[in-house]
Order: sequence, then C-alpha cells, then structure tokens
Amino acid sequence: MKRRSPRVGLALGSGSARGWAHLGVLQALAKEGIQPDVICGCSIGAFVGAAVAGGDQERLLAWADSLRWKDVLALMDVSLKGGLIKGARLMEFFERNFEERDFSALETPFACVATDLLTGREVWLREGSVSQAVRASIALPGLMTPVQWGDSVLVDGGLVNPVPVSLCRAMGADFVVAVDLGSDVVGRPWRQEAQTLPGDSGGAWSRRLFSRLGFGNGEPLPGEPAPPSIVGVLVSSINIMQVRIARSRLAGEPADVLLSPRVGHVGPLDYHRATETLAEGVAEVRRMLPVLHHALARFHSA
Repeated sequence: MKRRSPRVGLALGSGSARGWAHLGVLQALAKEGIQPDVICGCSIGAFVGAAVAGGDQERLLAWADSLRWKDVLALMDVSLKGGLIKGARLMEFFERNFEERDFSALETPFACVATDLLTGREVWLREGSVSQAVRASIALPGLMTPVQWGDSVLVDGGLVNPVPVSLCRAMGADFVVAVDLGSDVVGRPWRQEAQTLPGDSGGAWSRRLFSRLGFGNGEPLPGEPAPPSIVGVLVSSINIMQVRIARSRLAGEPADVLLSPRVGHVGPLDYHRATETLAEGVAEVRRMLPVLHHALARFHSA
C-alpha cells in the first residue's frame, strides 16, 4: 500500500520583533522541499503566518528587509487607554500592502490564537477578517490596546498558547514543525539595559522610545548599577511567563520537530533588524536538518 505524505503543520510562536526569524525558517524549509499544508500563529507568528497563507511572503520579506527604526516609529500610534500603542497604523499598513481577506479565501489554511481578557480562555480565530484576527493575536498587554471581538475582549495569544501546536493538530496537521522564539530570551532586557550597545542593536532604540514616553528610571546613584526600566520589568515579566507557558504546553502537546532560533538578543520593537533575525531562522533549520529528516522518515515508515 502506498503511504501518503503527512499533512504538515507549521506552528509559529510569539516573540515580537524576533518573529522575523519565522521568515527565515519558511525560506529554509522551502529549500528542503517542505511546504506547510496548515499554518497557525500566535502574536507575531500570526502576523507572519497570515501574510504567508495569503501568498504575500515575498512582499512581506521585501518590506521587513526595508524597515529602518524611523519606519517602525512611524507605525506607532501612542494611546493612553489599554496600551501604549493603538495598533491602527500597523493594521492599516497590513491591509493596504497585504490584501485583506476572509479566512476562507486564503491559499493555505490558517488560524491564530488570542486570549479572552474577560474569561482568561484561549480563543482560536479561524473565521471572518484575517487582519482583525491578527490584530487581536498581537495585542501584547500593556503595549497594544485590546480588540473587541463580539462579546469578548481579546489580547495576545501568548498568554495562553505561545506556540500553537494544539491548534495545528486541530486543523488537521499530522506532522507539526513548531518555532519557539523564547528559548534564550529570559533576562535579556535587564542585561542589555546595563550596558551601552553600539548603534541601535539590542533594543537600544526601543528603550529610547519608551524613555521619551516618560517610562525611564532616571539616573542611578553614583556607584550603583542602573535599575531596569519599567518597560524592562514589563517585558522581562511577560517573557518569563510566556517561556514557562510554552514549555508546559509543549511538554503536554509536543511538536514532531521543535525549532528554537537564537534571537533572544533582539529587542521587542527591533523590527528594523530583519536581516540578522531572518538569518538566524535559516541557521536554526540548517542545525536541525538531521532531526527534521529523521522525524519525517519515521513518519513515513510508521
């Protein structure tokens, strides 16, 4: 009896600007002849996944590669209600440059994860406006305003399912490749704030932005180490929470192959660092090729 090829699912995890590594992963998998039949995403994974599922991968690559920190700053519309950033400019850009679609019109089946702020439950978004679903999935608490979705108020899916392997399985995937962007991120913001980094690396421009918004710490006393900023505390706390949740979920709902790009040095708003972040996604696939091919071979022989 001829064995069928597995239905491959790609679970793209949360991670803010570290998410450009997903594009590198997709490029490298394609070179190996591995194309996802199902794409599921959380937060930035939802943003990337939606564009790829709609056939806009090359356009997203070109845009990400062209970004400079001033371009990122221009997408930030400051809000004082529910979060620092409204997110309207970002989604207007998304809808203008990546054709707005209903989920049913996507080239590849796609779904994303959000969190209901009122009940705490995990919400799977698979119907309606793709851009609105993505906007809900990326609404990082404290940084982006929540999204009203019917009777629910939705925020970032990373609060409940940072690497949505379970959603991929529910969408019919037999073989799931998961991309976890948080493997080396815990503690990074504090370590980075304690040193002066060249140029805009390591999130330096992001910290300057938040300092201008009035979230700095002021100057430390002579001889004392600089304390972490308010934003540094917030980001570190969210990182710890999401890393712990991801480990727990992945232990109970394991992927067939887990990719963990080493992108912890990329700041949460360093979207202008796409080239190096994408390259690490490619590098991680190359490191894991023996595991990937072995896992696929085992599936075929089962």
